[in-house]
Amino acid sequence: MDEAKQKKQSHKEERKQITLNQLTGLGQEIIEDIEKNKVPSIKIPSRGTGNIVYDDAKRYYVLGDRFGRRSLGNVKQIRKLGQMVYVGNFCKDLVAREKTATIREMYYVSEGWGISFKTQQESNIIGEDLEVKLGVTREDLGLMPEEDGASVYGDITLFDETQINAAKVGKSGYTISPTIDQVEFIDHNVDKVLAVETMGMFHRLVQENAHKRFNCLIVGLKGQAARATRRFLKRVNEELGLPVYICNDGDPWGFHIAQVIISGSAKLAHVNEQLATPDAKFIGVTASDIINYDLPTDKLKDVDVMRLKELSKDPRYKTDFWQTEIKKMLKIGKKAEQQSFSKYGLEYVVDTYFPAKFEEMENQA
Repeated sequence: MDEAKQKKQSHKEERKQITLNQLTGLGQEIIEDIEKNKVPSIKIPSRGTGNIVYDDAKRYYVLGDRFGRRSLGNVKQIRKLGQMVYVGNFCKDLVAREKTATIREMYYVSEGWGISFKTQQESNIIGEDLEVKLGVTREDLGLMPEEDGASVYGDITLFDETQINAAKVGKSGYTISPTIDQVEFIDHNVDKVLAVETMGMFHRLVQENAHKRFNCLIVGLKGQAARATRRFLKRVNEELGLPVYICNDGDPWGFHIAQVIISGSAKLAHVNEQLATPDAKFIGVTASDIINYDLPTDKLKDVDVMRLKELSKDPRYKTDFWQTEIKKMLKIGKKAEQQSFSKYGLEYVVDTYFPAKFEEMENQA
């Protein structure tokens, strides 16, 4: 445990110093312009849609090579540049004092800056601009999300302030820390990860001892996976060599939740390298499952149909698997929830569905 604690502290100090150096460099960049009697400006990678590119080799979205400048010489940019400096200074203080603040707290703190944000979305964007500019994460800057982390249940031992086994901390499991990069993996006795969209399915799997039956970690995504959750999945996949399988509701929104884990999002193209898990597999609920298992369904709404057609044109969904399932769902005009397997009994999903899915995955390997 002492070794894990030292490793965690060493990693934390390293990230802290890198972030402080980057923040200091941002201020120095402005000071140097002033000392040269130049109008201060900052070069920032563009996050416009024209600079977000799907990288076929990496299998996720990345930023292209376009840059923009924010200059005090441009009246329209003065406010944004000022806000970035204030946020940078706020984050530097957080990092130096080893404190954190939620993005909501930062929004309210800005009320005292004299250059406050009109909405939290505006402050969130400035925080993301800092990430892009400095090449660090929001969490490195001391900024934390509002939402609780996802839950993990199964035989993995981690060091997060103390040593924790995710199968021995109650039926809700281990809650993924926003600072998951500072958590050390000590040991594990599993050979796969099963991530499920709803907490209802998570608790069903825990109750049915699915972690033992399938020798897996169970991750409850709580809907769209938070950044820390995606980072956890990437880490266990790459560092521990555990294949990741995703099971969501059988609808376009469930498809999208899975794909964001697999290939990242366009919005976070600047950090997808740290969040995307390209080798993760979506195992269901597919349109084929709806047919093969004769599941209870709801009719697709117009917005569902529109979304499926959008997905069919998205480069992340260009494989035969996704194209087939999207077309099939449009053809049957139906969608189904994860928990619709309960039609056959509460235990059916563990006794029948997942064993069949895992066998199918093994045969494809």
